[in-house]
Amino acid sequence: MLGKTAVENEVQFEEEVKDPNPGTLPQETKEKKKGRTVKSIIYIVLSVMAVVCFIPFLMMLVNATRSNEAILSGFTLIPGTALMENYRTMMEYVNIWAGFKNSLIISVLVTVLSGYFSALTAYGFAFYTFKGKNFLFVFMLVMMMVPGQLGLIGFYELSKNLGILDTYIPLIVPTIASPFVVFFLRQYIQTTLHPSLIEAARIDGASEFKIFHTVAIPIMMPAIATMSIFTFIGSWNNYIMPLVILFSPEKYTLPVLMGFLKGSQVAQNLGSMYLGIAISVVPIMIAFLFLSKYIVNSISAGSVKE
Repeated sequence: MLGKTAVENEVQFEEEVKDPNPGTLPQETKEKKKGRTVKSIIYIVLSVMAVVCFIPFLMMLVNATRSNEAILSGFTLIPGTALMENYRTMMEYVNIWAGFKNSLIISVLVTVLSGYFSALTAYGFAFYTFKGKNFLFVFMLVMMMVPGQLGLIGFYELSKNLGILDTYIPLIVPTIASPFVVFFLRQYIQTTLHPSLIEAARIDGASEFKIFHTVAIPIMMPAIATMSIFTFIGSWNNYIMPLVILFSPEKYTLPVLMGFLKGSQVAQNLGSMYLGIAISVVPIMIAFLFLSKYIVNSISAGSVKE
């Protein structure tokens, strides 16, 4: 009996080695198939949503090439032949390229200055200790919650007393240090820039501004680029402030011109309206196209600790 038991145990052991868990492989196969099915469904849903989001832009571009009668006749994705006619009709009432130039100048200056000085402010809040630091930071957070429209009248009176009405200064200077951008960059740099790097640069004899430009700025670039997208879009679409501050038609920004275009006889020509809207949207799409990759980098930064 002992010999037989030993043989049986050996045979049973070999069977277990060959197939330690007979039900594991089919179960793993089912889980893999289920995972592939879920991924396929997710990709299909995302593809459908992408198409749905793209259709309005495509309709805008297509309608910019169609005549007013064709637009009123119904929906189609086939481009028309009235592009030049719509363009001439639009240019008879407004010089849209002058507004395009004005908006581009303001938006680029606001984006560059806001990115630099907000990064400088965030760097100071993150790595320097000074009297009133916590109070100033809390005050900045409170200012994030106050709508800008509440101070519009006071801002107009201040600009009037300073003699800077009908200039681009009130549209550029106040946006140099945005509270939200400063807060975002401060949170970002605290998770990505270790204080030991700053101390090492100081030991090497680097000045504070050199440390900021050579150490902090390169590390903060993904976050700065991310905020630059939203800053550029916000400045490009700003309508209320230029409408209140600017008086000369040749200084109007593109949103203000589009507002006048909507109230003129051009509004009866839907093709011209769509063409003006398409021209105003193109820079935003280009800016997002070239800078959108930095959004992922800034979100994922600091998620993996070494």
